[in-house]
Amino acid sequence: MAVYTRDMLSSRWRPLIGIGAAIVFIWIAAVAGFRLAANSRMTAEKVAAYVASVDLSKLSAEERARAIRELSEKLNAMSIEERRRARFERTALRWFEQMTEAEKGAFLEATMPAGFKQMLTSFEQLPEDKRQQAIDNALKRMREARARMSSEPSQALGRPDGGTNGPALSPELQAKIRTIGLQSFYSQSSAQTKAELAPVLEELQRVMESGRPFRR
Repeated sequence: MAVYTRDMLSSRWRPLIGIGAAIVFIWIAAVAGFRLAANSRMTAEKVAAYVASVDLSKLSAEERARAIRELSEKLNAMSIEERRRARFERTALRWFEQMTEAEKGAFLEATMPAGFKQMLTSFEQLPEDKRQQAIDNALKRMREARARMSSEPSQALGRPDGGTNGPALSPELQAKIRTIGLQSFYSQSSAQTKAELAPVLEELQRVMESGRPFRR
């Protein structure tokens, strides 16, 4: 009888034990997946560490091309917020100033957001007041992002202030863009100017994609 009772109890608990083991397994897998995702997520700090670890001047032409390509891939793998941070911290410019004109052109082309050229065309087709509104919105978003980042502990390598004093459009530059058009201005600009304007233009693209300039 005792044996029968033990068998009965065992049969009752066996499904519960199996369910409990399955829950533990799922929990362990979820934690492992979260940690893996966190470790694989590309951040501005990781890009800064990569840039600091490589001296372009000591690389061969083939090694330089491979290193620049890897930097481009790291930037493109970032979330919007991390890409903002990297732009504001001017991380890539530490290499950019050492690149040849051909390397600069290739780097800019590789890191250009999808739909960037279409955005320039769409921007040119807006009425002047909408273009100014789009620029104002982009600059406002940049100021807000800069303020938010400056309130966080700085982790930028070699930048005691966090490096978030990124470039903005001066009134003179805005007037020039309105006069000759953003698309023409961008196409006529040097690679260095394009790199300096990249944070502003990327923010402008996000504003255009949000549709804010078209709203009353």
